[in-house]
Amino acid sequence: MKTKHYDVFVIGSGIAGQTVAKTCIKNGLKVAIADKREYGGTCALRGCDPKKVLMQFAYLMQQTKQLKANGITKMPKIDWKTVQEFKSTFTQPVPKHTESDLNNLGIDLYHQSPKFISKTEIFVEGKKVSADNFIIATGLVPRKLDFRGSDFLKNSDDILNLKKIPKSAIFLGSGYVGMEFAYMLSTMGCKVTIIDTGERPLTQFDEFLVEKLTDSMKNSGVNFIFNSIPTQIEKLKKNYKVSYKHEGAIETVKARAVFNTAGRVPAIEPLNLEKANIKHDKSGITVNDFLQSVSNKNVYACGDVSNKSVPLTPLSGLQGYIVGENIVNGNTKEFQNPLVPSVVFTYPNLASVGYTEEEAKSRYKTIKIFQGDATNWYNAKKENLNVYAYKIIVNERTQKIVGAHLLSPLACETINLFTMAINNQLTVYDIKKMTFTYPSYANDIKSMFADKR
Repeated sequence: MKTKHYDVFVIGSGIAGQTVAKTCIKNGLKVAIADKREYGGTCALRGCDPKKVLMQFAYLMQQTKQLKANGITKMPKIDWKTVQEFKSTFTQPVPKHTESDLNNLGIDLYHQSPKFISKTEIFVEGKKVSADNFIIATGLVPRKLDFRGSDFLKNSDDILNLKKIPKSAIFLGSGYVGMEFAYMLSTMGCKVTIIDTGERPLTQFDEFLVEKLTDSMKNSGVNFIFNSIPTQIEKLKKNYKVSYKHEGAIETVKARAVFNTAGRVPAIEPLNLEKANIKHDKSGITVNDFLQSVSNKNVYACGDVSNKSVPLTPLSGLQGYIVGENIVNGNTKEFQNPLVPSVVFTYPNLASVGYTEEEAKSRYKTIKIFQGDATNWYNAKKENLNVYAYKIIVNERTQKIVGAHLLSPLACETINLFTMAINNQLTVYDIKKMTFTYPSYANDIKSMFADKR
C-alpha cells in the first residue's frame, strides 16, 4: 500500500485544529485535516453557539414571569419548532462553509477518525498516511456511564435538537451542561430532576453563590438529589425509571427523558495512541509548554484535548495559534494559561475569574473578602429578581483585586471588567474612582466594595 505524506496532519476541525491548519498552509506546508463528524467543531455546531440561541428564549420566559404582576398581562407562547429552525440558521451553514474555506486554501480533507499505526503513520479512509507532524485537536466527548440501561441515556446533542420540550426530564450530573440545560428546560415548563454523586453542583465555582443559584432553581421547581449514584434505567410505557442509591437505600424517579450530563472527557479513545507512544491521562494528551507531546516529538495537542487547557473556545484558538507557530518556526512559543473568566449561562449567570477564596488564602498572607446579597439593590428590584449576589477577593497588603465571583443577569458581561481589573493589577481605590454608566450592573461594582465580610 502506497503511503501518502504530509508535512502536517491535523485531527479535529474545531477552532484549534483549523487555526493550526491555516497557519501551516499559509506558510507553504502540505497540510491535511480529518474529522469523523461534521466540520466546524463542538462550539459552533453542538456547544456554545446553538446553546445560547436556545437559552435566550428561556431568559425571555423567566423575565416575563418576574414582571407578570407589574404590567405583563399575558405570558408569551414559544413555538419550539420555529426556535429550532432559527437555531439551525446558525449551525447548518457551518460544515459546508468550513470545508469550502479549508479546500480553497489547498488543505486535503478526510472524513474519518484516523488510527495511529506508528509514531509517524496513521490509517484513515483506507489509506496509510505519514506526516512530519500530527496535531491532535479532537476536543471532548460526553463521559460514558456504565450501568444497566445506560444505553437509554441521551446527551447534550439530543438536548440541542429536541423537537419539543419534554414534560419531564432527569439529568445525571450537575456541572455546566447539566445546570444550564436543566435551567432551560425547567423554565420552558419541563419538570426537572438533577441527580449528582457529589454534595453540590458546580464544584469549581464559589460555594456561597452556587448555593444561592441552587436555591433559586429549587424555587423554580427543579428537584436536586445529591450524594446519589445512578444504578439502573428502565424503559416504561411513556417514561424512563431511574434507580439510584442514596444513603444505602435504592430509590427511584421517573421522567420522559434522561440525559447524561456527567461531564466530558478527552476524545482520544479511537486514535490508538499507544501505537504512536503518545502519553495521556484522564486530563488529555500530556504536553510540554510548547504543546508538544512529552513522549512523541512528532505530535502536538491543542484545544480541549490538551492537558494544559480548559474547555473554553478562546483558549482553543490561542493554543492552535501557538502550535501553528511552533511547527512553522520551531518551538519558539510557550503556552501560559491566561486569566480567563468562566460563566454558567443560567439566569442569573454565574461568573468567575481569578482566585477562589480558598486559593487566595493559600497564596496571600491576608485577604479581604467583599461578599453580599444584592437583591435589594435597584437593578434586582426593577426586574423582580430574587437572587443577585457577589464575592470579591482582594489582597489586603496591596489592595489589588485577585478574584471575582458574580451571580447576576449580566454577570457574563460584568465579569469582563473584573478580568481587565485583575490583568491590569487595579486596586479597590482604582475601581471606586472610575465612572460607569448609571444605572447599570457595571456601576454596581463600586457598591460591592462597601461590605467587607
